[in-house]
Amino acid sequence: MKKILGQEIQFDQQVRLVQALTHRSANRINNERLEFLGDSILGFVITKWLYNHFPELSEGKLSRMRSSLVKGETLAEVARYYKLGNDLILGSGELKSGGFNRSSVLADAVEAIFGAVFIDQGIDAAEIFILSVMQNWFNNVDPNTNDKDPKTRLQEYLQGIGYMAPEYNLVEKQGKDHLQTFTIQCVVKELDLTAHGKKRSRKKAEQLAAQTILEKIEES
Repeated sequence: MKKILGQEIQFDQQVRLVQALTHRSANRINNERLEFLGDSILGFVITKWLYNHFPELSEGKLSRMRSSLVKGETLAEVARYYKLGNDLILGSGELKSGGFNRSSVLADAVEAIFGAVFIDQGIDAAEIFILSVMQNWFNNVDPNTNDKDPKTRLQEYLQGIGYMAPEYNLVEKQGKDHLQTFTIQCVVKELDLTAHGKKRSRKKAEQLAAQTILEKIEES
């Protein structure tokens, strides 16, 4: 019995959990595909939970609440809460650069674990697992919170100090139509800051790049 993300779970095929914890820097067989799958499973489970628990809310509010629960920052917080970084399998370069505590790496691993549970044990088990993992965050969800995404926060910050809006450039698009990966560059010229985001959708890649810029601004 393996305890992962605070839950005791027995995988029928343990190799699926190992793959979910393996970063692309460590092995050709890694967690990218499981992360792609887990992202969809998580979205479904969160949507179903919100729909059942808040029957009076509009589609707009439900969407904002879902975004706050599935965003990378929240998933990285989940990973740190359960000390997932200690279980990650990283290449030497990624390990030396602090990948075990990098938000994007942690968030992707959480989604990959959700995908691995679904593949190994089915949707019912995956739903129970995700609901258990996310229980603390469900307890704190607020229907009145107007949670802003990283792109919005970055633009508002730059406007507030009189700077131009950031630029988002498509650097690379890989894979077939049904399994594409987008690499986006975010540039803030006045601050001489650049960051990249790589995700399965262009929108998510832009959000990740914007979040990285925000983190650089906070560090400085």
